[in-house]
Amino acid sequence: MNYYFIVYGLTFIAVIITIMAQILVDSTYKKYLQIKNERNLTGKEAARYILDKNGLEDVKVVEVHGYLSDHYDPRKKEVRLSKENYHGTSIGSVSVACHECGHAIQDKDGYLFMRIRAMLVPLVNFSSYAGYLAIVLGLLFGAFKLIWIGIILEVVILLFQLITLPVEINASSRALKELDYAHFFTSKELNSGKKVLMAAAFTYVASVATTLIQIIRLVLMFGREDD
Repeated sequence: MNYYFIVYGLTFIAVIITIMAQILVDSTYKKYLQIKNERNLTGKEAARYILDKNGLEDVKVVEVHGYLSDHYDPRKKEVRLSKENYHGTSIGSVSVACHECGHAIQDKDGYLFMRIRAMLVPLVNFSSYAGYLAIVLGLLFGAFKLIWIGIILEVVILLFQLITLPVEINASSRALKELDYAHFFTSKELNSGKKVLMAAAFTYVASVATTLIQIIRLVLMFGREDD
């Protein structure tokens, strides 16, 4: 099989996976963003209830700008929800809000993978910039050892993504339990909320797959050049 066919094929697969993941999460989220929950509960109200129920009264629920910019900040102890999810009364809004509360509960419980991920953040931030810079400089100056350093830094990013995967899946699992216990949703709405959370989790699976393919592609390209 032609070497370049393999390299271009891997690149094509990585692009397709990324696009499919984005389409899935966007279409699923937008669908359930249009369907209001029967209790007319906002994302903010759901988040506040779950946090208080789990002894996290000190964690704030704040509104942030941006589309699907929702996240939990463990340093400032804040569940940050985008405008649509902070004020929204949709199944999508409440599901996302509960997912972020899942991260806050993980933080309280000292969830191992979350702690490991937090420790790796500075290294990953460095690797994200330095990895591609090393590869570009290695190409410009024909320094293949520098390219391999860049590839190793890309592997660090892959490891971070692998650790992030159970963190996100666990947060979604906790969110579904909280939704069920609190009776925020009917059984039908709970199934819909599960679809929202599963679609979001798929983006992390796709990130792992895409990064792995990119690393294999780089190894094939520059391993051949280094011979």
